[in-house]
Amino acid sequence: MDTKIVSRIWWAVALRGILAVLFGIIALIYTGQTLLALVYVFGAFALLSGLMEIITAVRAGEAHVRWGWLAVAGIVGVLAGIVSFVWPGITALALLFVIAAWAIISGVAEIAFALSWPDTLAHPWLAALSGAISVVVGILLVVWPRSGVIALTWLVGIYAIIYGATQLYYAYRLQALQREVRSFFAQSHGTPATS
Repeated sequence: MDTKIVSRIWWAVALRGILAVLFGIIALIYTGQTLLALVYVFGAFALLSGLMEIITAVRAGEAHVRWGWLAVAGIVGVLAGIVSFVWPGITALALLFVIAAWAIISGVAEIAFALSWPDTLAHPWLAALSGAISVVVGILLVVWPRSGVIALTWLVGIYAIIYGATQLYYAYRLQALQREVRSFFAQSHGTPATS
């Protein structure tokens, strides 16, 4: 597999991480605000995150790596974002189930993604851990759906920050892989490495 193609996806992973952390911070800061604000913030996060997953799936396809789960997770993210904007007046319970479905499907996709690249990724366990966190949060949201909007907001906010942090670290590792590949090619061709 061409590690140059694999390492080019770091920016999409980093952007997903940044979006997740921002969403988490906003959810925690505006805990007492209206549910409508949370719906819009989640919608923007899910839509943009889904687009980044689709881009990552396309890059994986270019590298001839299994990309189906990433594409499914991206499509689910985009659909969840669209639902949030089309029906912003949905109830807290409906929002909870949209977030739970998105978290579970995204998590399973990330675990499958990590398992399909164990020899190529710098730390495949990190992608699997990020996916596992998503699945666990999704299941918790389904098991305790009536825990209240404030508890939901805190749970989703904390999850988003942890998830975003793992994505940012993973993006950092992918960028390091990109630098290593460039350095290797520069040394093998006798030219200085460029960043």
